[in-house]
Amino acid sequence: MTVGIIGAGASGMAAALAAAEQPGCRVVLLERQARVGRKLSATGNGRCNLTNLHAGALGYHGEQPEFAGPALEAFAPEETIRWFRGLGLFVTAEPSGRIYPFSDQANSVVDVLRFALEKQNICLKTGFLVEKVRKTSQGFLLEGNGEQIACDKLIVACGGLAGTSLGGSMSGYRLLTRLGHHTTRLRPALVQVKTDWPGVESLKGVRAECAAQVFHNDKLHLKSAGQIQFTQYGLSGPVIFEVSRDVCLGGGEWRCQLDLLPEVSAEELGEELRRRRERALPVEELLTGILHNRLGRVLTRFSGIRGKQSAAALSDGELETLCGVVKAFILPLTEPMGMDCAQVTAGGVRTEDFDPQTMESKLTPGLYACGEVLDIDGDCGGYNLQWAWSSGRMAGLHAGGAL
Repeated sequence: MTVGIIGAGASGMAAALAAAEQPGCRVVLLERQARVGRKLSATGNGRCNLTNLHAGALGYHGEQPEFAGPALEAFAPEETIRWFRGLGLFVTAEPSGRIYPFSDQANSVVDVLRFALEKQNICLKTGFLVEKVRKTSQGFLLEGNGEQIACDKLIVACGGLAGTSLGGSMSGYRLLTRLGHHTTRLRPALVQVKTDWPGVESLKGVRAECAAQVFHNDKLHLKSAGQIQFTQYGLSGPVIFEVSRDVCLGGGEWRCQLDLLPEVSAEELGEELRRRRERALPVEELLTGILHNRLGRVLTRFSGIRGKQSAAALSDGELETLCGVVKAFILPLTEPMGMDCAQVTAGGVRTEDFDPQTMESKLTPGLYACGEVLDIDGDCGGYNLQWAWSSGRMAGLHAGGAL
């Protein structure tokens, strides 16, 4: 039995290792880039949030989000942690449930997977672009790099379009559509969102813990809480990634309201600002020690308090306005950044034509798909990599004949 796997990212490597566990199974793992796991090396700002203790079916999206359930139940986050420990990776958990390699380096994750692939029954070919797939009476014939490779079963694990600079491409979608499958609309997810507020560039690089509410035409669309980062063009960070997959779709007015001091009430903040007024602090220092200095000065100006006057000259109304800006800073949202900046692709190959219990195609027996190429994307915080491990392992086990 030979299992061909196209793509040596997270799901492809998980599939290869699972298939290779089966007696008599030979795996041919094909990667078009020069090395395995290139996108994986860049995840989590180079730290690799490899799973989340809370990753369950409710954290996933797509036309059929429930499709993710069986794979996640069969290979849950706890199983993933044990699996990586068996590969030699030590991990650590954050209070949020996010799991990182103890080394705090994504390369550690890639390295243990790369070492694990060094098995006699796994043939890894990097720099191999599969240009054509043909179904045969015996299985599949793959063509690329001037070669032909025959396999009995085929797993497509090419990943999605997101992160084009790191290798995201349309290749997996194209291969599967040629085999009779269809895709949903593709769009960026877990991505920065732009604003046309002119002051955002002056806050570039500033981070803050906040509670965010996103409104569409004055109706609450979604809430999130966590870290936000201001960028040259808009907003980034986990709190924005959580809402980015649907922002600015369908027209209308979109805005984000940030509580930049979520653990302090408006009354407590107002009392502190009045104390600072009594001390006659310069107005530009009113929020020093409360928020990032640059953010504090921008918010003070944004509230209409300008110049180098003493805070002693400010009225109760001016302090109340400043307090309101800190607790409800409103920014218009215009559009998400593109696929080149996105961490994940929302949309993909329609899951209705695959069996969620095996990842096998209902249209083409012996064909499997896993990971981001399918129309499943998860919340921010390790959910998408958990889907890669779970779906990849399920595809590998079934293609390899274990079940």
